[in-house]
Amino acid sequence: MATTHPWADLLDDEDRLVIERGKYGKTRGLGQRPVLLVIDCQLNYIGRDEPITEQQDEYPTGGGADAWKAVRNIGRLLPLAREANVPVIYSRNVAKKTVKFDGFQQKAGWDHTKTIDGQPGTRIVEEIAPLDEDIVIDKSYASLFWGTPILTYLVALRADSLIVTGVSTSGCVRATLVDGITRGFNAVVVEDATADRVKASHKTALL
Repeated sequence: MATTHPWADLLDDEDRLVIERGKYGKTRGLGQRPVLLVIDCQLNYIGRDEPITEQQDEYPTGGGADAWKAVRNIGRLLPLAREANVPVIYSRNVAKKTVKFDGFQQKAGWDHTKTIDGQPGTRIVEEIAPLDEDIVIDKSYASLFWGTPILTYLVALRADSLIVTGVSTSGCVRATLVDGITRGFNAVVVEDATADRVKASHKTALL
């Protein structure tokens, strides 16, 4: 697991002083009933285990090798969570045939039919596939809290905090974290169990 924050090289001396004086970055801690979230670890967004530019022909939104590093670290977390009776909730970012694609997707110019539920790319990668007792929630937008029953599950589980992993750091992971915190949950992100297509976006989102 990481010992140095991925974003450390972004900061100059003034930034570090601002953070220190503002007392930013202090942990909120976790509660007594955390839930592990695995965000969008599907073939569409993980891609092939190759340098990102070498797999974009097949998976234009795939994270490539960096995403697979995150997958392997999630794979180490999952048995620990299950042994500790921490519930695991997966999300899948998919489009239904009855739902139009949003404007963000439309502007990208790639084949969005790959995101329609049932297409191969919508599957969670086999290496960290959910077990029967895990919860899988489909979503159509960045945040797992937008237009899904996630709150119903969290209430039923009496969850008080979120451990967030998955992809992409600056998109669906960050959106889920922000929405989770605004709904009263303490939350942490596992830095080396997340990935992004753009390194700068990954670092900045974690910071």
